[in-house]
Amino acid sequence: MVWKEKCILSPSLISCCDMCRLGESVRDLEAAGIEMLHVDILDGHFSPSMPLGLDAVRALRKVSGLVFDVHLMATEHDYFISELLDIGVDQIVFHGEMEPHMDNRLNMLHAAGVRAGVALKPATPLSTLDYVLEKCDTVLLMLINPGYASSRAEGQVPYGGRKVRELAGMIRERGLPTLVEIDGRISKENMRDYLNDVDIFVAGSTCIDRTNLMESAKDLREYRSALLG
Repeated sequence: MVWKEKCILSPSLISCCDMCRLGESVRDLEAAGIEMLHVDILDGHFSPSMPLGLDAVRALRKVSGLVFDVHLMATEHDYFISELLDIGVDQIVFHGEMEPHMDNRLNMLHAAGVRAGVALKPATPLSTLDYVLEKCDTVLLMLINPGYASSRAEGQVPYGGRKVRELAGMIRERGLPTLVEIDGRISKENMRDYLNDVDIFVAGSTCIDRTNLMESAKDLREYRSALLG
């Protein structure tokens, strides 16, 4: 099962795939041996961009056997979560900043039979998770501000590494199976540096070339294998 693996690659659908040929792009990733797909759902309000609709995700779900790892970036969660559950995604990670009832939302997702977790923007403190960490299958840390990946002025926050390691330490101290996921200009160097603290790396245009998707994804898998020895 992919969730039990080390250094899981989760290529970003909107960063890596050609929006004009989504089905072919996803098949290229599958052919490269990729097992998980990172699906960003943005509402255009929480984050300024809205590159992917639910209908496209629904259509992809019908033709792809990849694990769908959803990162929900929305101001209101109810409608999107209802639709995503109907589509049949495997994991939904929502933003803690926009959820007034984090404990209840995690309970609801687990009752629906999907993995559940919380995402945090770069400046949101880890203390937000203090009383729900035990219920999180995954915690996703954004290393750039969500929705601004296309801005060249937006780089990884300088405190990202400290936050990643502090979260990993919290999880180890409590003896939890919670996975750490990072997103935002993730590079091969990040994979090397955070190998012992991060479980899921969201691979985007920094380490996958959408113009040569299959070979680029294969290269990234080979790099992962080399890191794991």
